[in-house]
Amino acid sequence: MTDVTLAVVLPLLGAFLLPLTAHRGLHWLGMLLGPALLALAALLLFATWTAFESPYAIALGGFAPPLGITFYVDLLGLLFALAVPLTSLLLWPGGSDEAAIRQQSLTLLLAAALTGMALSGDLFNLYVFYELAAVASYGLAASSATGPAFVAAFRFLLISALGSVVTLLGIALIYFKTGTLNLAHLATLSERLADPQGLAAFAMLLIGFGVKAELFPVNAWVPEVYAATGKRVAALLAGLASKLAVLAVVRILLLVFPHDEARQLLLLLGTLGVLSGELAAWQARDVTRMLAWSSIGQLGVVLVAFSLPGKAGLIAGVTVAMHHLVVKSALFLLADRWGGAVDRLKGAATASPLGAALFVLFALSLLGLPPLPGFWSKYLVLSGLAEAGSGMQHLALGVILLGTVIEGGYLLRIITRLYAAPERDIVPPAHRFPNLFASGLLALLLVAGAILIDPLWQGLNTLAASATDTQVYVQTVLGGKGITR
Repeated sequence: MTDVTLAVVLPLLGAFLLPLTAHRGLHWLGMLLGPALLALAALLLFATWTAFESPYAIALGGFAPPLGITFYVDLLGLLFALAVPLTSLLLWPGGSDEAAIRQQSLTLLLAAALTGMALSGDLFNLYVFYELAAVASYGLAASSATGPAFVAAFRFLLISALGSVVTLLGIALIYFKTGTLNLAHLATLSERLADPQGLAAFAMLLIGFGVKAELFPVNAWVPEVYAATGKRVAALLAGLASKLAVLAVVRILLLVFPHDEARQLLLLLGTLGVLSGELAAWQARDVTRMLAWSSIGQLGVVLVAFSLPGKAGLIAGVTVAMHHLVVKSALFLLADRWGGAVDRLKGAATASPLGAALFVLFALSLLGLPPLPGFWSKYLVLSGLAEAGSGMQHLALGVILLGTVIEGGYLLRIITRLYAAPERDIVPPAHRFPNLFASGLLALLLVAGAILIDPLWQGLNTLAASATDTQVYVQTVLGGKGITR
């Protein structure tokens, strides 16, 4: 067993051990076990990243591809995999009571599943890890144990279950047409899927994985769940889980469906997501629901970016996705005590000047104010759309610009309330220190991204060159080059 596989196994093992330690009265051990396993998984992945020379595949169980379970390790997969334990650590739920332990166990289960999604090299295991992440997500959505949380989690389960059935149908259709589910093997047979049946299979996978990626039109669960659950859970689902679902779609797009029709479908649904999400966020008068709808709009931008062909599209998509992970996670944490009506925020900056300042920083980056990373991420998407030149891509460019204007309107509405004179009969909300501390760390990461723009650009170029090279993927997995058993 390799270090990378341990990054999946350790959190999965911890998810089952944590309740046992609590049952035996070893609460102190349980409180240390989860963070320790996530930290160890992060160290293993970071060590793999620093020692990385070229992509390699792992044949679990000794069965050579295309049979058996295959993990594929490249810079793209490692980046998203490393984000999983780090973000889970940052958003780790505290406490030692039964509800907290259940939430901690589900967080570990989600981390294991998402790491597996980042590294999976075949459709079946990608689906298995996705379903495992879905189970953890349902439990986390209901973890606040309130009536609205149970209702929202149940609706989330119904929509996600429908998406799972559609995904399974898409996988079955691909198998019937090609006789394989290994991504590298499918990459050599992609021409068999360049027909209406193949496009239908891609649409099914896009809708199925799109439930977690907050894709239009299967994102109706988002505002309800994020409003009803704890803000750390909302940050975990919006900031992290959605990105791994997007990565699954991107892998399938690059390897199995490198066709213009598939990219056009992704572009269309992403554009509709931007428009619907931003308009709904403008109408929202509740902070959490506003951020939830905003997340839908911004993930639409992520999908539009990944619809661009070649290295440019991958660089733009990864940049926007990582920026959204940092910013949206922080905004949900800051909204932990600002989860009510926007009008109740008057004077909140007087109670927490640091929290308000951090909110302004993240909001400005989200809008794309230079030199913050949000400017560069949005610039890459817009310039890529402008250079592509098709009518649909120009329409998407216009929608993103319009969405930015709408986004500026509702974010500035919150900022003006924060710094307005407080009313006597309203107590300005305060922040919880752990959430403020985590938001501060994310703010440092955001500022570091603005300062280290040149090395980040070089790293993204290397990452994109490797991830878009289908031949390297096929030779690594099927040619025995770099296979580890």
